[in-house]
Amino acid sequence: MKNLFFVSLSLFVLSCAQSENTERDKRTLEKRFGSYWYSGQAEITAYTLEQSQYGAPRKGDAVLIYVTEDFNPNTQVKAERRSKETVSVLKLNATKRFYTGIYPYNIMQSTFSPINIQEHALKTSVSIQEWCGHVYAQINNREELEYSSHSYFENEADQQVRLPKVFMENDLWNLIRINPLELPTGNFKAIPSLESIKLMHLNKKVLEASAALHVEKGFYHYTLRYPEIDRSLMIRFDQTFPFKIQSWKEIVNKQGLTYVTKAHSPRQINIDYWNKNQNTDTQYRDSLKLR
Repeated sequence: MKNLFFVSLSLFVLSCAQSENTERDKRTLEKRFGSYWYSGQAEITAYTLEQSQYGAPRKGDAVLIYVTEDFNPNTQVKAERRSKETVSVLKLNATKRFYTGIYPYNIMQSTFSPINIQEHALKTSVSIQEWCGHVYAQINNREELEYSSHSYFENEADQQVRLPKVFMENDLWNLIRINPLELPTGNFKAIPSLESIKLMHLNKKVLEASAALHVEKGFYHYTLRYPEIDRSLMIRFDQTFPFKIQSWKEIVNKQGLTYVTKAHSPRQINIDYWNKNQNTDTQYRDSLKLR
């Protein structure tokens, strides 16, 4: 009877712990979340970009494309049809286009973040194209974070690395839009954005980081810092739903020089862009002031 009592007690404690974990993992969303993000349209916001590259500021465009979709966590791709296994995600395709002298840079980062549960991004990737060649990197969130990379740079060629499940900078852009109060603050370990890993040629993927969230002049300001590489990212966004991002600034200090990248002056439309692929639809680019 004594052994049976302890078994029963253990099962009760385990049941309570599992219940607490389930409740903790569930996410409370804004009442207007569904009507805004499940409207059958994407939110597209263009920004004026000043990208620091090769020691000089480069003018260009940055575009954030947010949309919800069903995601298959097994194959880690967009699901063609909804099922019991699919997960509703907020997807961000973040693009940049700028010129360095004669040739262009094109950068795109994609991040898929689960909406209904508190979990790291399920997948994030980056591709960078310029006339010298192109690079690609991806993180898949499975039992561990699986990092894979391909590059035309010899010392970055083909890589397959397993990383611990820590905060990923790419995910913070989606967390801001889902629930900014979940943003990590204080000191923690983090993986810098895949874009910065590639542009800065970082060999170490998990770094010590610190972050703070505060209100200034009617906006939220989130600041993320990596002391080891002397890089910081500051994002300014609305205090109220849907927490639109107004601007951001990245600062890198290297060899006594300071490199600043910033994006500002947002122009936004909500539209089913995948249906706007005719020559007459270029009018929407005009409304976004995209060159």
